[in-house]
Amino acid sequence: MSQDSNSNSAPGAVLNEQQWNAITQAIAGLNRDQLTWVSGYAAGMAAAQGGSIAPALQSAPAVAGDAPTLTILYGSQTGNAKGVAAQCQAKAEEAGFNSKLVSMADYKPRNLKAETHVAVFVSTHGEGDAPDDAIELHEFLAGKKAPKLASTKYAVLGLGDSSYEFFCQTGKDFDERLGKLGGKAIVERLDCDVDYEAEAEAWLNKLIDSLKGDFSAAPQTAVAAQTGAAVQGVAAQTYTKKAPFKATLIDAQKITGRDSVKDIRHIEISLEDSGITYQPGDALGVWFKNAASLVSELISILSLDGNAEVSVGDATMPLSEALTSKLELTLSYPNFIKSYQAATGSESLAALMEDKAQLRTYMAERQIIDIVRDHPGKLSEQQLVDALRPLTPRLYSIASSQAEVEEEVHLTVAHVDYEAFGYRHQGGASGFLCEYLEENGDVEVFVESNDNFRLPADPNTPVIMVGPGTGIAPFRSFMQERDVQGAEGKNWLFFGNPHFTQDFLYQVEWQGYVKEGLLDKITLAFSRDQEEKVYVQHRLLENGKEVYEWLEQGAHFYVCGDAMHMAKDVENALISIVQEHGGKSEADAKAYVVELRKAKRYQKDVY
Repeated sequence: MSQDSNSNSAPGAVLNEQQWNAITQAIAGLNRDQLTWVSGYAAGMAAAQGGSIAPALQSAPAVAGDAPTLTILYGSQTGNAKGVAAQCQAKAEEAGFNSKLVSMADYKPRNLKAETHVAVFVSTHGEGDAPDDAIELHEFLAGKKAPKLASTKYAVLGLGDSSYEFFCQTGKDFDERLGKLGGKAIVERLDCDVDYEAEAEAWLNKLIDSLKGDFSAAPQTAVAAQTGAAVQGVAAQTYTKKAPFKATLIDAQKITGRDSVKDIRHIEISLEDSGITYQPGDALGVWFKNAASLVSELISILSLDGNAEVSVGDATMPLSEALTSKLELTLSYPNFIKSYQAATGSESLAALMEDKAQLRTYMAERQIIDIVRDHPGKLSEQQLVDALRPLTPRLYSIASSQAEVEEEVHLTVAHVDYEAFGYRHQGGASGFLCEYLEENGDVEVFVESNDNFRLPADPNTPVIMVGPGTGIAPFRSFMQERDVQGAEGKNWLFFGNPHFTQDFLYQVEWQGYVKEGLLDKITLAFSRDQEEKVYVQHRLLENGKEVYEWLEQGAHFYVCGDAMHMAKDVENALISIVQEHGGKSEADAKAYVVELRKAKRYQKDVY
């Protein structure tokens, strides 16, 4: 998914969801004084209507006019940046600072010039791309309208994955632009890799300590305003990334044909007795184990002892156990190259490291085992462990609605399985789920909520879904949900894969939805069933007039799948459709699409 989610809801029965959303949008970006005034105004209105003042308003203290506020902005694709931002606010509250926590999607960029202290938490995905909710602010800071920020102090924490070329690029962009506009960095920017928790915790403590001088006069009972969606806390569920649920595999069924170039599996996992809940659009985090054959070969090539005791963090265990369940072996990353070369003194690897572009290409094609095969050397068991980064769970878009499957969760998983350099290679999580995990076997899982990929609140709203390949997964959950809801809104699916006869995933289900009238339209793009390759973006353009009509009728537009190429091609097609069938200039068509995104009518789940 991304180089980088929590469930939000209206507070009890006091407000319905639409009222809550309207209020949070209205107050997004207000500063502390404005929020205090609004709270008093609302209390006055309640008194005028003869009602009692809500406890939250009664207890809101007046705040001194010159007390500074820490504005905490987050741009998050899967929820990690949002989670760290919430931690930042918790620490700010504990220190007695005024603070407000705001999604970049709900923040008015022009308010930036009035901020005194800003902390930015942002992820990166794809080829250095900003997450959807950060795009507007990211572009604003690079544009001509960006204000001078000589009176603003800021801090930036970026989240990413060092196996990508543009590691933490969005965080770097924010840091650079805020600095060029005159802002003063409170602490040095932190670029977090996939195993970020401890490093982020230390950075947050440093940030709060650095702010104490500026916030020493702030009242200890300061109101912490949370604008945008109400943050429920990082551990909204009983089971989390750090404390997953031990589920069991029900089934792993291949759903591509015998002659397909793809091996795609429908995975069913039991959540019985867990109490875990999820919504359509959420992802399932899967902790996996590396293949025993891969671990054995790595130990053998390096002539190490699999029973030797090694330290991984605060734990001690045999090397073979550490390599199986604690360390990343199926992705390559620069820090391994650097550490492995230093430990072995490999001259060939040192020469390769001198050309960064060549090194990136080399790593992109190889797993850890390939690097060791190419550059064998001598190092100790602990040196190998120290060179490797911790294993991290993989996130899969959930392919089921809990309203339909109850205590189960379904996934659509492409089994990464290929020959390269004379050896078989498999993906870590996909190999575990599709081949090594036996029926009724244990798999540790947790739910990652994704508030950036949700069905419309109104079931009468039409939806357009674009999901080639395994991107079909969340749309299966969407349709199951709308079926159970008895939703009246129109539904249109665009699906693509290589061949109709081999790769039409969930074909019987989609045909059933068409027959029932739930799925109003299905438009297919099987790229290799004719001489000229046809993809979903081509089908969108062919149906451009009707796509635009649906958008004008209020349709929500969803895209799931490959971020590098497909998602960008689909967005370009969407802009072209709006330009042609809306009679707009290219600039106005782009603005139209931006407005769709800001209204949460254009949502992406890409990886």
